Amino acid sequence: MAAVTADQTAQAGADRPEGADEALEAVFDAAVAAEERIEPRDWMPDAYRASLVRQMAQHAHSEIIGMQPEANWITRAPSLRRKAILMAKVQDEAGHGLYLYSAAETLGTGREELLDKLHAGRQRYSSIFNYPTLTWADVGAIGWLVDGAAITNQVPLCRCSYGPYARAMVRICKEESFHQRQGYELLLALSRGTPAQHEMAQDAVNRWWWPSLMMFGPPDDASAHSAQSMTWKIKRHSNDELRQRFVDICVPQAESLGLTLPDPDLRWNEERGQHDFGAIDWQEFHEVLKGNGPCNEQRLTQRRRAHEEGAWVRDAAVAYAQKHTAKPGQAAPAHAAPAHAAPRATAGNGEATA
Repeated sequence: MAAVTADQTAQAGADRPEGADEALEAVFDAAVAAEERIEPRDWMPDAYRASLVRQMAQHAHSEIIGMQPEANWITRAPSLRRKAILMAKVQDEAGHGLYLYSAAETLGTGREELLDKLHAGRQRYSSIFNYPTLTWADVGAIGWLVDGAAITNQVPLCRCSYGPYARAMVRICKEESFHQRQGYELLLALSRGTPAQHEMAQDAVNRWWWPSLMMFGPPDDASAHSAQSMTWKIKRHSNDELRQRFVDICVPQAESLGLTLPDPDLRWNEERGQHDFGAIDWQEFHEVLKGNGPCNEQRLTQRRRAHEEGAWVRDAAVAYAQKHTAKPGQAAPAHAAPAHAAPRATAGNGEATA
């Protein structure tokens, strides 16, 4: 694609001849059709930019919020090995969120703006993270089912038409693949353990199966964004296509685990060459999206609190960067603590404590 940059577009300004926008859009459409990548400085329709910001923000928020259900079990992991694996996974999810916020920033939307919208409830994260983790087996079910659904959805995003998003997804999918295998191995150990452990694993699968199917979003005929995203090649497959692919992958894996998927209507359809499965409770899905899930309030409250308590770390990082980017002999710019920063405690003599 012969890049038509945002700077070039701005320079033309109001003096652009009539029809210039149509010409730019034609170049953009041709690039997408030719499977070329759109880069941050290339011209793009406002709606394309907005759709990308919405999707990447929701994806980033999901990675950050998704740390909570499993972090809940780090201190209660049954062995040092399991604790180390889970800590590494939670750290990976934080990194995924940072990759995605950075990708969104290439479109001119700051991370603080996205986080403010999340904390105010004006942007969403995946509905799956509003369910509780009741037992240790839930960590395995999340790894196998939730991360498995994420991989099914995200591998095609490695071919997304927007370059920074596609490149971020390459590393994310490699790490999510490890997470899925970790969850599968954990469930396998429980399934082959004592009867009580097998029952715990089965109970976790029973509770996480249907929410995992909801992760792919509403049916295609009720999806507000899917068709346009596929036209722009942000997405490569529809919600229902990805959901079907996930079901077909999980059925033989469940058999290997010795666990049963909680769907009496699940059966192989010889004519279609795919599995039929039961109806999803979309009423539950929409209730969770509206904030009425088991843990909606808890997840957002904890996220807001963590953000507020971490303000001093962000302030310190900015001050450090300013200090080390100052020219030799030039004083670093003054850095005023924001109004929301908590005051430091003082000792009895009035000096600030470390």
